[in-house]
Amino acid sequence: MSSVNGNQEESPTRDSTAGAILDSSVGSHADTLLKRMQHFVDNQQLCDVVLIAGIDGKRVSAHRLVLSASSEYLLAMFAGSLRESKEHEVTLGEVHGDALQLLVQHCYTGSIELHEDTVKTLLATAKMLQLTSVVTACCNFLARRLHTSNCLGFAFLAEQYSCTELLRMAQAYTCRHFMKVWHDQQFFQLNANQLGKLLSSDELHVKTEEDVFHTMMSWVRHDAPTREQYIPELLAKVRLPLLQPLFLVDHVENVCNASNECQQLLFEAFKWHSLPPERRSLIAATELTKPRKHICCGLLAVGGTERHNSNVTTIESYCPHLKKWTTWKQAIKNRIYYGAAIKNNKLIVLGGYNGRQVLNSVESLDLNTMACVPLNPMGTARCNVSVAVLSVYLYAVGGNGDDGSILRTVERWNPITRTWSYLSSMCTGRVLELRCWAFTFMLLADP
Repeated sequence: MSSVNGNQEESPTRDSTAGAILDSSVGSHADTLLKRMQHFVDNQQLCDVVLIAGIDGKRVSAHRLVLSASSEYLLAMFAGSLRESKEHEVTLGEVHGDALQLLVQHCYTGSIELHEDTVKTLLATAKMLQLTSVVTACCNFLARRLHTSNCLGFAFLAEQYSCTELLRMAQAYTCRHFMKVWHDQQFFQLNANQLGKLLSSDELHVKTEEDVFHTMMSWVRHDAPTREQYIPELLAKVRLPLLQPLFLVDHVENVCNASNECQQLLFEAFKWHSLPPERRSLIAATELTKPRKHICCGLLAVGGTERHNSNVTTIESYCPHLKKWTTWKQAIKNRIYYGAAIKNNKLIVLGGYNGRQVLNSVESLDLNTMACVPLNPMGTARCNVSVAVLSVYLYAVGGNGDDGSILRTVERWNPITRTWSYLSSMCTGRVLELRCWAFTFMLLADP
């Protein structure tokens, strides 16, 4: 007895208890059979079924045995008691002819060529026919092409066809690049439910919770007459207690006027802010008071004096997660011995000395946009001034005056009226130069 493995003839093997046993490659034998079957289907020989695409009527001849061995869906159709098991022509609804033909060819060859303009149609048809290997190949193809312009669409496609891994990858990509994704047109095509799921994610890469509120309102304003009804539902996904009180007053309060649900959310946010920090630490964190995973605390080092008494104008930030210091492009120019504080994620720099005189000018550096703008000047020029933030106010305490005197005066900045006002002076003049503050920033994950 002999067999053919490729084009070479093999010798039989024997043992003491059996006759001749065929020793041939199973893979080679299967390949030969499939090639013969493919030859038959290409020449319309021995075909016992014609599949008809329901969308365009394209007809594809095939063998029930090959189709049933490849597709659980077609196996159930042909081997069961369904009407199609006895019919020569079977129509498959909602199927494109070109996709059907490619998938039938795959049943014979085990391979398929994927292209960007056809992969979505192939995925849909392969999912229906339960061709698992093709579904996996399509998902991998799409995953390698994830981009800010298509990640939301791919996530929707993956959810529609229950492609779990592609859905996970598309959602992770969307969250990681959220600040770019929300500027794309596909973002504004989301429905309220899809947007709500996205805004609920702990994984959103945002610099502050303000970004989440602004993206939500951009979506609403894109079609305000239709979408304003969803504001209560979506505002509940924004972590309002994490927004600064002034931001709540300036931006959120007006949005809440027309809805009792929104007003209640706003009330809870203000209630949270009214609690002393020590009380907040005793209250279990909820979804609305827990920061997103990629917003973390860091340290900011601003200016100072080096060992040889030369002045430092640079700003450096420290990320405790990465354990790394980063030097910023921005610098504090034309002033030394100034005071500074972080307020509403803005670095406020005030007073100082420019080499000729003590200053009363004030600058605000937005840590989100890196835009620097002047604020109204203080009433008194100060250097070596101590600065503190309490509630919505900024305080400038003591320091050295233009004549070198140690000041007892205290000024308070009101961000609502944008004015400085004097408070009661201290009993003793003081000078303090502590320049280390907490602030928030976005922790960038690897792409």
